[in-house]
Amino acid sequence: MADVEDDWEAPRSAQPQPGNYAFDLDRALASVVGLSARIPPDAFTAATLGVERAGNGVLIGEDGVVLTIGYLIAEAQEIWLTTGKGRVAPGHVLGYDQATGFGLVQALGPLDIPALPLGDSRSVTLGERVVIGGAGGRRRSVAAHLVARQEFAGYWEYVLDEALFTAPAHPNWGGTAMIGPKGDLLGIGSLQVPHQVHGEQVVPLNMVVPIELMPPILDDLRTLGRANRPPRPWLGLFAAEVDGKVVVVGFAGKCPAQRAGLHEGDAVLAVAGAPVQGLADFFRRIWALGNAGVEAPLTLDREGDVFEVRITSADRRLLLKTARFH
Repeated sequence: MADVEDDWEAPRSAQPQPGNYAFDLDRALASVVGLSARIPPDAFTAATLGVERAGNGVLIGEDGVVLTIGYLIAEAQEIWLTTGKGRVAPGHVLGYDQATGFGLVQALGPLDIPALPLGDSRSVTLGERVVIGGAGGRRRSVAAHLVARQEFAGYWEYVLDEALFTAPAHPNWGGTAMIGPKGDLLGIGSLQVPHQVHGEQVVPLNMVVPIELMPPILDDLRTLGRANRPPRPWLGLFAAEVDGKVVVVGFAGKCPAQRAGLHEGDAVLAVAGAPVQGLADFFRRIWALGNAGVEAPLTLDREGDVFEVRITSADRRLLLKTARFH
């Protein structure tokens, strides 16, 4: 999550200007709200994500449904939504899908703003102009371009087959709206990632979750609080690619991987005897073993000592606190 002062504004040269777009820019940006969440100190995600989280959300339904990035609202017991005009309303967590990263919030009071229609990011070509919209209108939004579509693997057992990457980066990226040339919602901002260009120069990009992943699970999140599919096996480890190997770099609390005796620095060579070809391949091979609770056989290299270990996976959702209704 970004750490941005409340009075932050994008440089005027980076702000979107109405004359550059064929839609009502100010109306589209009015759909973006500020979101703040409070999480109990004993929540499972409190140690890694904090107990006070702030970002953005986008009104996608006239009934007050707000779409955001899920890590902002995971285990939240208190949520507040603030429109660009300063109207404040409480919110309630409707659902969180860990596979896509999307989260839904129900506003519990009137927001009096328009809903942003859902589009399809596949209609936009690389290099095309988009807006990364933050709560607060043009002054807190960035005129950007779509610079890449590619697979993304997150260290916390997360993979997107095709994530969106935009530049220049919005510094308060969590839950921002990626607005396309038609004034529709093409994605939700998730992360800021470094990208190397021109030799050693590194520039930040925003990683955006494409909106077309939302419609298949929208009704489930509204009614069930989760996507209606079997839970994936979860090991609770953090992993990264280091010198061409997948290496354990940490753990999420007292997780299955830690209980099975894994150490930081262990390199994962294979899953069920099949060699691991990168971080995304490692996670996909775990998920292919079956549903949460399945045993995961790993081949590890610990400082030259190669050995086998079997980890009984878990359902990550069962560790998270559920929201109380206001």
